Amino acid sequence: MFIVMACYEGESLKQKIERGPLKLDEALDIAIQVAQGLAKAHEKGIVHRDIKPANIHVTNNGVVKILDFGLAKLGDRSKITKEGTTLGTVAYMSPEQARGEEVDFRTDIWSLGVVLYEMVTGQIPFKGAYEQAMVYSIINENPEPMTGLRTGVPMELERITNKALAKNVNERYQHVDEMLTDLKNLRRDLDSSSSIQATIVPEKGAKKKLIKRIGMPAGILILFALLFLIFKPFSFGDAEISDPTPIAVISFENQTGDEKYDHFQKVIPNLLITKLEQSKYFRVTTWQRMGDLIKQMGKMNVEKIDEELGFELCRLDSVDALVLGSFTKLGDTFATDVKVIDVKTKRIIKPASSQGKGEDSFIQQIDDLSKAIAQGIGLSVRKIEEDQKSVADVTTISIEAYSIVSQVFVFFAKV
Repeated sequence: MFIVMACYEGESLKQKIERGPLKLDEALDIAIQVAQGLAKAHEKGIVHRDIKPANIHVTNNGVVKILDFGLAKLGDRSKITKEGTTLGTVAYMSPEQARGEEVDFRTDIWSLGVVLYEMVTGQIPFKGAYEQAMVYSIINENPEPMTGLRTGVPMELERITNKALAKNVNERYQHVDEMLTDLKNLRRDLDSSSSIQATIVPEKGAKKKLIKRIGMPAGILILFALLFLIFKPFSFGDAEISDPTPIAVISFENQTGDEKYDHFQKVIPNLLITKLEQSKYFRVTTWQRMGDLIKQMGKMNVEKIDEELGFELCRLDSVDALVLGSFTKLGDTFATDVKVIDVKTKRIIKPASSQGKGEDSFIQQIDDLSKAIAQGIGLSVRKIEEDQKSVADVTTISIEAYSIVSQVFVFFAKV
């Protein structure tokens, strides 16, 4: 009996990443090839369950091979579960796999999202000093935005990665083909941008020909003008925003499992609204305005604005960006997650998270999250710093006191 095995020259993706983040076009190409391989496996009903850089081999010709199907299962023949934490590598496990729940093809999509994040940033999105800490991060925390770890990351690439890393499997890509289509479209758009940029590079001798045609004095003036534009581009980047961005904040989800924290579902967004209203770069839809719109819609006794209703209100009030979020608690630490969503496309523009000890930490968290929201709509760091004023300066440093004051917003109780 003979055992025949393929031999591929090249290296593992793990080895490539250990040398640093990959070029964006290379990361995209590898992600596309992995997605194509998974699509073929999923088509046959096979779930890999152990997608990670060590199991992805890149040949010297750039061809990607997915290795180690030892943990794979036929998804259409059995329920696939994780027992303990022995399957695969914890850092690349999906939340449902980390919890020991049934998993399907979407667990591979999550793992590919982790790999894509790591290729672009050089680090894994969910960290922990030990296994259980990493499991907690996977289940409860949002990764740091790739745009904050590396300059030049396209927002569409951030969106694709975030969708693959959606903790709720129903919010994730439902089929790897969907992710594959988005990755290919992004590569096409980036290739088009590169070709357009290439066309504006002047050919050799172009400046001499231009000067010869229009005369030396005029040619010198044009060259000076070009030098001015080249060496002083920042004057355009710092131009003031002509119109503030319309934005709305809706109720937050209480994920602590304890009803006594339900009031923060209203307090946190109300604090965010108060904070954002201090900025000249935002036009914030107030609670009173939302209450008026809800009445116009004929809805009564609305105690909580969910995501679906939030989008309806945004469309009625011509709002561009919707902020929603949740909060949880571990010990005495509170963690808050937000998402800034484009109302037209319903795509996540910016995810962010913050945490602190005790309920009063929500005040500082609001300041941190508002900065992330400002980044999400494209404000520069300079503008954000200029525009910052702590929410405690306009309200109170006590979250308990603010909670009492916020009860005047009877809109939450009766609309």
